[in-house]
Amino acid sequence: MNTKSFLLSGILGAIVYFLLGWLFYGVLFTELHASESCMWMIALGCLFMALLISLIYNRWASITTFSTGFKAGFAIGFLYTLSMNFFMYSSKGIDTDFFILLAIETISLAIVGGVVGYANGLFGKKS
Repeated sequence: MNTKSFLLSGILGAIVYFLLGWLFYGVLFTELHASESCMWMIALGCLFMALLISLIYNRWASITTFSTGFKAGFAIGFLYTLSMNFFMYSSKGIDTDFFILLAIETISLAIVGGVVGYANGLFGKKS
């Protein structure tokens, strides 16, 4: 595994994930989450999710393009978000937010996956 590519693509993916979260939850769908969120905890969540995707792409999948990363990110995002939503809604039942959150997170992680894949190809090149 290329450590430089892993770290740089993970950090870049985290920045993109954080900005997409701001766009979706801070601008477009403000009613989904409380405005009193802890930003450093959100930033850490974005970082570790992006590092997980970067680890998968670097160590096992060898993904180095945006389109392949986007497709894998879509699959990972869909399955991960579906799983987490079922856990979160287990005590309160499924409502319309379930499907909105599923769509938002799946799209976000597809884009992050594309960015991470592209960055792996960019930073993984031998100099």
